[in-house]
Amino acid sequence: MASKRGPLFLVAGGSSPVTTRGPDPLVRLAIQRTGLYRPRVAYIGAASGDDPTIRERNVVMLKKAGAGLVTLAPLCRRVNAPRAALIVESSNLVFLSGGDVQAGMDVLHERGMVPFLRQVYRAGMPFLGVSAGSIMLSRSWVKWNDPDDEGAELFPCLGLARICCDAHGEKDGWGELKVMLALRPTGTSGYGIVSGSAIVVEPDGSLSALGGEVHVFKRRKAGVVQVESLTPGPRQGT
Repeated sequence: MASKRGPLFLVAGGSSPVTTRGPDPLVRLAIQRTGLYRPRVAYIGAASGDDPTIRERNVVMLKKAGAGLVTLAPLCRRVNAPRAALIVESSNLVFLSGGDVQAGMDVLHERGMVPFLRQVYRAGMPFLGVSAGSIMLSRSWVKWNDPDDEGAELFPCLGLARICCDAHGEKDGWGELKVMLALRPTGTSGYGIVSGSAIVVEPDGSLSALGGEVHVFKRRKAGVVQVESLTPGPRQGT
């Protein structure tokens, strides 16, 4: 059977707390794409250790943007992986919180959720990530095994979005993204999702920016260089 795949929304986060303003327009667009009134959302907080304070803030954000029931898929506290899988399967949208990318991926691997999430995505489930959650939806991220920031290496993420990206890293010049690209093959593109912006990955793999520009970098033989940004408008290929 052909892969259906759902849309992916990779939101930068890193802006002011959503509890002090109206609905987040980027999150609202992701919820509207489900085509449902008050869709059910599965909440995956692996990157934040299912932290209840972070979850409460995110639930407020999601409901302000039009979500219906938001249910935690319990993977870190009171772990119940079979129940987590049922929650995901019965939802209309899967949300991945911010936090720590490596810690989040470790949890998903330990609970056996990586192949499962890839399967439900191929079956048509849409996903929404914010900050670290967006990176977890992408191909890979970078870690350091040395406290002096030496010995960087890549580790795989979910790979639902077949791109390399970072979120709200513009203040440090996208240092981590550049390190990651330096470890990838020549010709690889990397996307820096600026605070207040998002990337939408359509089922056909095409990309578009929402909310503002997305900085784009290329791995060249001579190093990593910045190229023309992705701006809101027509979809572009990966």
